Amino acid sequence: MVLLPLPANAQFVGSGSSAFTFLSLPASARINALGGSNVSVRDAEVSTAMCNPALLGAMTDNVLQLNFTHYMPGTMFGSVIYGHNFGRSKIEKPYTGDGEPDKPNYFAVGVHYYDYGKMTYADNVGNPYGTFTAKDILINAMYARQLGEQFCVGVALKPIISVYERYTSFALGADVGAHFQTKDTTFQMGLTLQNIGTQVKGFYSTEGGQKLEMLPLNLQLGLNYRFPHAPLRLSMTIHNIQRWNLNYEYTNGHIDPYTGTMENTQVQWYDMMFRHAIFALDIVPKSDRFYLTLSYNHRRRAELNLKDQRSFAGFAVGGGIRIYKFNVAFTFSQLTRNNYTYQVGLTLDINSMLK
Repeated sequence: MVLLPLPANAQFVGSGSSAFTFLSLPASARINALGGSNVSVRDAEVSTAMCNPALLGAMTDNVLQLNFTHYMPGTMFGSVIYGHNFGRSKIEKPYTGDGEPDKPNYFAVGVHYYDYGKMTYADNVGNPYGTFTAKDILINAMYARQLGEQFCVGVALKPIISVYERYTSFALGADVGAHFQTKDTTFQMGLTLQNIGTQVKGFYSTEGGQKLEMLPLNLQLGLNYRFPHAPLRLSMTIHNIQRWNLNYEYTNGHIDPYTGTMENTQVQWYDMMFRHAIFALDIVPKSDRFYLTLSYNHRRRAELNLKDQRSFAGFAVGGGIRIYKFNVAFTFSQLTRNNYTYQVGLTLDINSMLK
C-alpha cells in the first residue's frame, strides 16, 4: 500500500513502452488455461493470486505449487509458490464456505524464474565469438484479508531482478485487488491493479542519470458465473482498462515488402474492444477431482496469428486431475506456427498429506 502514491499516471501508455513485460506471462498452467489472466476465479489454486492477490483463500492454506513452462528449446521458465494462512476469527471452526474462516489472514510467497537460454555474440559482420545469457527473477509476497463472508481484499509486493548480458536492473512493484462472491459462490467478481511501480536501478544511464522505466500497469476486471445445476463456469476478464489503444504501431499504414503497396494497419474499434477481453469455459464437477478449461484471448490471436496460415494462436486448452494427495495440471497453447507452449503444474496440499 505504501507504493500507491508513486507516479502511476506516468504508466498509462501504449504497448511496447515499458520494461519487464515478462510480468504479463502466465505464471502457471492454470492461469494459461484461463487465457493468460483471470482475476475472479477463486478456488484452491494458489497461483491465481499472481493475477489478483485477493484470490488467496482458506483453500490455499499450506499449499505448495511447482510450475514448469516450455516455450522453446534452450529456455527454462518455472515457479514455486507457497500459501499459508494465520490469525483467528471470532468463530472458531473449520471453514466450509459458510460464515467466517478460522484463519482470515491469507499469505503466499512465490519465486518465478525466467531463463531465456544462451545467445551468441557476433561482430559487425556476423562472425560469432562467444555466448551470453538473459534472466528475469520475480519475487512475489502476497497478503489478503477476508472481510466478512463475501469480500476479500489483497496486496502484493513484487521485487524484480533482470540480468541481460552485462546489463542489470532492479524494480519494485505492487498489486492491489479485491474480490466479491455470492454466498453460494455461483457468481464471482474480481478487480485488480497490477504492476504499480518503477525501476529502482535502470539498465543504463544517460547524461541526466539512470534511465528509469515504468512497469506495465494493468487494470483488470473479471466476472465468472458457475451454473448451479451443471458443471460449467463461464469467465470473462477485461484487461488494460486504463488505456484503449493496445496497438504497437502508431502509423495508419506500412509498405508491404513483397508487393510494394501501402497496407492499412489501423485496428478497427470492434477489434480493439475484443483485444481487451479474455473468455474461458470451465468444466468443474462438484467433486473437484478434475477440471477441463478452454479459453480464447483475442489479443494473442490478433498479434501472434500469421496471415494465410492456420494457427491455434489465441486459444488454450488445459486440465487438471487430483491423484491421491497431489493435483497435476497441464496446459497446451500456441504462440505462432510450429511454436507450441506446454505448461505443467504440481500442487501439494500439505495439510492433507499430514493427516
